[in-house]
Amino acid sequence: MDQAQLEYFRALLQKKLDELLNEADKTIEEMTDQDGHYPDPTDRAAIESDRSFELRIRDRERKLIQKIKKALERIDDGTYGICEECGEDIGFKRLEARPVTTLCIKCKERQEREEKARGE
Repeated sequence: MDQAQLEYFRALLQKKLDELLNEADKTIEEMTDQDGHYPDPTDRAAIESDRSFELRIRDRERKLIQKIKKALERIDDGTYGICEECGEDIGFKRLEARPVTTLCIKCKERQEREEKARGE
C-alpha cells in the first residue's frame, strides 16, 4: 500500500474516531444532566429503556474505538492492510468497506464458515 492510501485510511479512521468520541461525550453530558425524578412510572420505564439502549450502543462503539486505535497503530508500524492470517494484502475495497479489518476476504469467509460449523 502506498503512502497516499495509508494517509487516506488514517484520515478516514481518525474522522470516525473523533465522531465516536464526540458522541460518547454527548451521552455522558445527557445522562449526567438528567435529574432522574419522574413521578409517572411509565415515563420512568421509557427513560430507563432508552438509557439502556443508548448504553448498549455506546458499548459497541467503545469496542469499535479500540479497533480503530489498533488500526491506526498498524498504519504507524507498517502492518496495516496485511492479513493477520495469511500475510497477503487486504484489498482496497475491503478496507474501504471495513477499515478496521485485519483479515482478507478469503480468510474472513473461512473464519465465518468455521464459526457456523461450530454453531457460534
